[in-house]
Amino acid sequence: MARVKPLGELIEACVGPAFAAQGFASTDILAAWPDIVGPRLARFCQPSKLEWPRRRRKDEEGRPESGTLVVRVEGVFALELQHLAPVVIERINAHYGWACVGRIVMKQGRVGTAGRRAEAARIDPARRGEVALAVSKIGDEALRDALDRLGTAVVASAPKR
Repeated sequence: MARVKPLGELIEACVGPAFAAQGFASTDILAAWPDIVGPRLARFCQPSKLEWPRRRRKDEEGRPESGTLVVRVEGVFALELQHLAPVVIERINAHYGWACVGRIVMKQGRVGTAGRRAEAARIDPARRGEVALAVSKIGDEALRDALDRLGTAVVASAPKR
């Protein structure tokens, strides 16, 4: 009988070469990124590649020289990541068990927005009914639907009375 393989093994085999081209030995750092930097910061930054020194030197204890982690970060969080860089480097190195990252270089840019959608605001059914009643007299259906969506968004974002 054939052994069922975990999906993680199959994905590693498929995307492993692409990650290796970017300096990552495995997809592990991407999967563990929220645990390393925390969920809040992970939403606004992600590792792009790991650059190793051109000449592989070893220190006194025979360990290889540390690499540079290139992180894509959204502009407003670049300063926070810069401030937290020593802590992030320490956490990455603790995760791997050796000093594989010596510094972080930040590149500003958009970070994937998967899973970052804002939670839909909950609105009181009575207030929702007020919006529906207010727009019900409009004859043009497209305009009525647009105003209904606008009114619902305004009511949902308004402070509670």
